[in-house]
Amino acid sequence: MLLSDARQIGRVALPLYLSMVAVSLSALVTTAALGRFDTGALAGFAVTTAVYFPAMAAVSGAVRGVMPFVAAKADDPPGLLRVVRDGTGLAVVVGVPAALAVACAPLIARAGGVPEATVQRLGPLPLLMAAGVLLNAFGSTATSCLVGLGLSKVVMRAGLAGAACTAVLSPLLVWKLGLTGAGIALCTAILASCLITVSGLRKRLHGRLELNVHFGQIVELAKVGIPMAGTVLVKFGVLGVLTVAAARVSATAVAAHNIATGLVSLTFTAALAIGQAVVPLVSTRTEGVRRAVGAGLAITIATLSAISAIIALGGVHRLFTDPEVLAAVGHLLALIVLVVLADGVQAVLGFGLAGLKRTTPSFVIFAICYGVLALVAVPAADHGLTGLWVALAAANLAVAVGQGIAFRKASNL
Repeated sequence: MLLSDARQIGRVALPLYLSMVAVSLSALVTTAALGRFDTGALAGFAVTTAVYFPAMAAVSGAVRGVMPFVAAKADDPPGLLRVVRDGTGLAVVVGVPAALAVACAPLIARAGGVPEATVQRLGPLPLLMAAGVLLNAFGSTATSCLVGLGLSKVVMRAGLAGAACTAVLSPLLVWKLGLTGAGIALCTAILASCLITVSGLRKRLHGRLELNVHFGQIVELAKVGIPMAGTVLVKFGVLGVLTVAAARVSATAVAAHNIATGLVSLTFTAALAIGQAVVPLVSTRTEGVRRAVGAGLAITIATLSAISAIIALGGVHRLFTDPEVLAAVGHLLALIVLVVLADGVQAVLGFGLAGLKRTTPSFVIFAICYGVLALVAVPAADHGLTGLWVALAAANLAVAVGQGIAFRKASNL
């Protein structure tokens, strides 16, 4: 039975993972295009994405709250239609404030002391990226519904289409229009992806998609989704604190820290895909819930161990040629593997709790452990980059243990 669960999780997770990797790689195309166009344009893009990425992650986290509800109604067409309808309402509730926050990126930048020359260069980029956030709210809702129904191949096609749009349009439009071109390329890619996911969901609903919503049900969805969004925001915020702490050590340390964080993020994507694939199994069962999460954990540990081995033994970090930075990253490799594995385990357990519609304990555990990490970040950095990453590894291990205890209690109810 464990092997059967593992196969089912793998069938859903693999297309999701391929989609996420494609999107991540396509984002590098935009960065490279802007870097070749003008360093000032790249700086302006970085200022906007400092608001854009947390907003996108929070929206995506919030609308993932529909997954267990959709999975539970997969064989109830009227009930499924109601969940999708109310999930669309949740997309509006979380998408509009997030889009407004991105539109206000110039104001946030000025308040943060960004030079006026950089802010002036933004032009319509924040508005274009705000539109992208709102489009993504609807696309992410459709994606969560499709994952809840086990239709991740549609999500993969959407992700690949969006990545292709970015890869083709970004170099062309950035060369012609600079930052504005980057914003147009981004919006076009999100729109293309959104249309494919929404179209795929409409086919599953046989073309029916009503606009009226039930606010009480939106609240129920939000009770699951908002803590997931909160977890994402806490993680983004504390990782930002760690970057500042690394910058206090030296320029070499913060460069090595950013490379190591990038390696962790790329590897962690696999756990994110596997965790989402676990949700439909957990939310549709009265028995075998722990077995489903156990299968997800086994796949996650095996997958992350394989990716980590490729990174460590293949010398992926050697792509960065500065000898001092390379040496600093090399000294962190064992800690990077530990951070990745602990983060992957806690993610799958967190999605297990999401499948049980009990995400508040997960958020509380994350907030406590990462809150402590934020407090000790600067003192830990006094012991160098190794001290900082030991603290991060300890925090992830603590979150994993806490998530495990919370899931064990929740799955006993």
